[in-house]
Amino acid sequence: MWIDTHCHLDAHEFGAESAAQARLAGEQGVGMIVLPAVEVANFGIVAELAAGVDNACYALGIHPIYVPQASEDDLLTLRAQVGAAMADPRMVAIGEIGLDFFLPMLTEPAMRDKQIHFFREQLRIARDFELPVLMHVRKSQDQVLKHARQIRPAGGIAHAFNGSFQQAQGYIDLGFKLGFGGAMTFTRALQIRRLAVELPLSAIVLETDAPDISPSWVHPGRNSPDQIPRIGAVLAELRGVSIAEIAATTTANAQSALPRMTVSAKR
Repeated sequence: MWIDTHCHLDAHEFGAESAAQARLAGEQGVGMIVLPAVEVANFGIVAELAAGVDNACYALGIHPIYVPQASEDDLLTLRAQVGAAMADPRMVAIGEIGLDFFLPMLTEPAMRDKQIHFFREQLRIARDFELPVLMHVRKSQDQVLKHARQIRPAGGIAHAFNGSFQQAQGYIDLGFKLGFGGAMTFTRALQIRRLAVELPLSAIVLETDAPDISPSWVHPGRNSPDQIPRIGAVLAELRGVSIAEIAATTTANAQSALPRMTVSAKR
């Protein structure tokens, strides 16, 4: 079995095909797809989508790109909806949350401060409910590590990891797994491919971030969760191990990072 630990299957690029895409991935051996929310407006959408297919679960959170239009009331809504969703085995984490210091509009001082505030508050929600987090870490590795060290959520995943070995070790020391996906399939992505080879396999999970970060054979087209087995095959080739070992180990890693997902997968 394979697990896609990060997939925006509710994105408009999928139109009315979201459920069909999940089923197609299932036919390819993808036994679970994690659907992170990005704003209050899609909390119900990801939950409904996960409930409608056999191989999906979801997370609730406010993505840093959606922080500019978010309000303090959204944080209250998140806390309340997480509390209500604790009875739902399909809800497995807080996410997608984090910091984005790549987009210029998000690096202005006031917006930078607002991002940090929302990130810290969501880390506290995760800690309070003993839930892992799915973290967006674009151009913000050290800052994300700093706040995670201070607040200490119950582990989770650093999504689309593209940092240094030292930063990777920082996440591993905090109990996080590191997400690898389509970027790893490009031969020019030397640093990511080095990380994929040299980091402990026990620290790696697979993801698509669909419809984004398409693998080399799909780029620039729309990514989709059925690509996970082929992405996993690239990791196996890079590391010189069997595809079966990559499937088994990354699945176990994902279930370790998101313990409620083990329950979800048995429904």
